[in-house]
Amino acid sequence: MSEISIRVLGEDEWEQYKEFRLRALKESPEAFVADHATEAEYDEKFWRTRMRRSLRLLAERDSEPVGILSLRANTDLYENAAEIFGLFVPSELRGSGVAAALVQAAARRAHDNGHTQLVYWVGTDNGRAVAFASSYGFRPTGYRRPMAHQGGEDDGDQEAAMVLALHR
Repeated sequence: MSEISIRVLGEDEWEQYKEFRLRALKESPEAFVADHATEAEYDEKFWRTRMRRSLRLLAERDSEPVGILSLRANTDLYENAAEIFGLFVPSELRGSGVAAALVQAAARRAHDNGHTQLVYWVGTDNGRAVAFASSYGFRPTGYRRPMAHQGGEDDGDQEAAMVLALHR
């Protein structure tokens, strides 16, 4: 299998981000606080604005997109922390190293930007995601929040913040 490369999508690549995001919403709607039909209707201005709010790291293999992750500064829980979110790898590629490559690239970038911790919110009932984050070195915290769902309903599901120390 060929090597995975990671690159940051620029604002002008909003269409590529939109295409991969819509794929994620179609394949794993339970993992996101949005739905495919709504986001498919958003215009270029919306997508460009979204691109400016966070870095979008795209994983590619043989020039084909195979995963995506978003990264932003977020000091809500910890001073000088960054947060990863929106991690998506198509189901047929899960377990192939794509998610690990994305998280490694995000951790490097966060560290290089002076962040000392990386936060990742994971659904408490998503055993695979919790196991992945733990195997990478993320540790559970006492922080919990209701899992946001499309439409804002609270069905009792929770997310837990997991944190990774970024060594200086």
